[in-house]
Amino acid sequence: MDVVVGSTNPVKKRAVERIVAEFDGSVTAVAVDSGVSEQPSSIEETVTGAKNRARRALEATNADYGVGLEGGVARLEQAPGVRLIMWASVTDGERIEVASGPSLRLPDSVGDRLEEGAELGPVMDERLGTENIAEAEGAAGALTSGLTSRTQALAEAVACAFGPFVTTHYESD
Repeated sequence: MDVVVGSTNPVKKRAVERIVAEFDGSVTAVAVDSGVSEQPSSIEETVTGAKNRARRALEATNADYGVGLEGGVARLEQAPGVRLIMWASVTDGERIEVASGPSLRLPDSVGDRLEEGAELGPVMDERLGTENIAEAEGAAGALTSGLTSRTQALAEAVACAFGPFVTTHYESD
């Protein structure tokens, strides 16, 4: 199984590698445009970015599957505060699947900055005194004290988006 991920961010590649390793597959990374803002601010925009990345990555290669990962922020009606959200998309060129990773509430001061137009990675770097947290543990790792990480959270989304491609349970749909 040859898989291409539509990002050169090493965290996103590692997330896909964790899942594809179950199938002895290979993962390559290509830079593609998500077609959405640098900081998606809704579920719709985040899902659109993930789908665009999956399609564009597959079109740029001859892989079996294209994977797109997109992190965003959103307010959810049922949960307080601004939340970090993560979505994955997988396509084989004929169909496309999407799934979410976990979400977590961001500190109010971070959420306020994001609603003013800032991007999560730089805001977290400034707050924590780090550099390029988006290519390391991510906000998910920092805000859970390592109970999860950006890689692990994204890998969960990838696993769920890949599900319909690797099981027969969807064949009668």
